[in-house]
Amino acid sequence: MNFSLEQLRAFVAVYEQRSFSKAAVKLDKHRTTIGQVITNLEDQVAVELFNRVGRSVEATEDGELLYTYAKTTVQQALTFDKMALSLSSGGLESITIAYGSFMSPGILSDIRLKLLEEFPNMKVHFVVRTKPEVKKGIEDGSIHLAIVNVYNSKVVNSIDFTFLKNLDFYLYTGREHPLATAPISKTMSMMKSSKQLVLKAMIDDEMEQKVILSSDHEIIDQMTLILRLLEANVGWALLPSLVSMSPSFKDKVVTFKSEQVLDHISVPVALWAPYSKQIAPIKAIISKIFAEFVYPQISE
Repeated sequence: MNFSLEQLRAFVAVYEQRSFSKAAVKLDKHRTTIGQVITNLEDQVAVELFNRVGRSVEATEDGELLYTYAKTTVQQALTFDKMALSLSSGGLESITIAYGSFMSPGILSDIRLKLLEEFPNMKVHFVVRTKPEVKKGIEDGSIHLAIVNVYNSKVVNSIDFTFLKNLDFYLYTGREHPLATAPISKTMSMMKSSKQLVLKAMIDDEMEQKVILSSDHEIIDQMTLILRLLEANVGWALLPSLVSMSPSFKDKVVTFKSEQVLDHISVPVALWAPYSKQIAPIKAIISKIFAEFVYPQISE
């Protein structure tokens, strides 16, 4: 049975957009062209893929089953295309590395210094992005690598995935906050009634059920601001050890425990990238830095 990649792309676009017109806009085609492509595909596979209802369409039961295979085929073709382009291209003059706001400036600076040593003429841009923004950026080529929290993430076939490390998250508060000296048997009840400062990156990564314990919580975008507020004894926070014990705060922000949260929480972090020959040595450098990174000492 012979069918084209163009037909599969049209099928996937119509399925995801639930509209011939919207699929045509996405693929930069005329609506009648998309409609004819789908009709030809249905004739070739001898299966009705969509039920036409006015201007909208709904996938049939057979269409639902075939979508997953079509999507995988389209993604694999995209990967093949990117890899072939990579093999025919020269070295990269500049790269953009995306990361979540939970990442340590220390480890990011280690990455930059090593890249400077290995690729002295290459420009390296660092940007904070959410996972949906990262996925889009890798697909459109604006992001070359991304360090992402992969808690509760699905595998994306068109993205090269490399596990880096489990980052440890601990409970923190200001040195003068009541939680800093509270008996371990009472900290949980105090946490639930005290103000909790929540890093927005954890909400963006769909971890709210795991990290939000207090009804009195505030969502904050910047790690530095959370640390400043902890220093001022405003509340408590669950933060990664990689960033929380910077020299500016290590004497003013302390860890604490509770009977219900005795151990640290680990969050898996991975490196996302397109399939590319030029990216491979940079991936290796970043992976090695994470593997060799030693967690800072946690004050008790």
